[in-house]
Amino acid sequence: MPKHESNEVMTFKAIPHSFFCRPAELVAPDLIGCKLVKKKADGSLLSGVIVETEAYSQAEPACHGYKRRTPSNETLFGDPGHLYVYLTYGIYHCTNVVTDRNGWASGVLLRAVAIAGESERVASGPALLSRYFDLNCSHDSCFISVENGLWLAERSASASMQKIVSTTRIGISEAKELPWRWYLQASRSVSKRAKGDRCPPLANSWRPIGGTGQ
Repeated sequence: MPKHESNEVMTFKAIPHSFFCRPAELVAPDLIGCKLVKKKADGSLLSGVIVETEAYSQAEPACHGYKRRTPSNETLFGDPGHLYVYLTYGIYHCTNVVTDRNGWASGVLLRAVAIAGESERVASGPALLSRYFDLNCSHDSCFISVENGLWLAERSASASMQKIVSTTRIGISEAKELPWRWYLQASRSVSKRAKGDRCPPLANSWRPIGGTGQ
């Protein structure tokens, strides 16, 4: 690895595996402010700050693994720290991180990411996020790690995440009452805000800056 590339990777310190070995509803809010990082074909890094997540667990009916284990949801029952990527409506990809423990379906949907220097809505929503990072079903079951060129990095110690909102999930027909969606209130990259929570004016909003995404 070239020296300059190594230094860039070190900027994005990977989250330890133990972080994901917890229930999804604990991991999801803790991912707000962390970074999604992907190494591109030319060796450069693409990164963005996670500003919205949703949790899903086998214990509740909105989870893909609620009823039974199948070939299509097999990854969700696997080891934590892997990606679970599925296709919805036949055309849109949704990127999730497997959490908790092997044999128990649990995961966090990455709903929105804020990208430094880009439009605030460029990765605002699961499909847009997956498209921007070029994530698809070929990444399903991929282990999240620097070595694999796709990882989640720790929140910068200097980052001020301000208020994180807890609210209900989107686009589901069951267990709609669970407040298992979290988002950074000051971000304008959130896909959908809770009722009554207005999008902050640009001057008062939080935006990622610089190469580190903070």
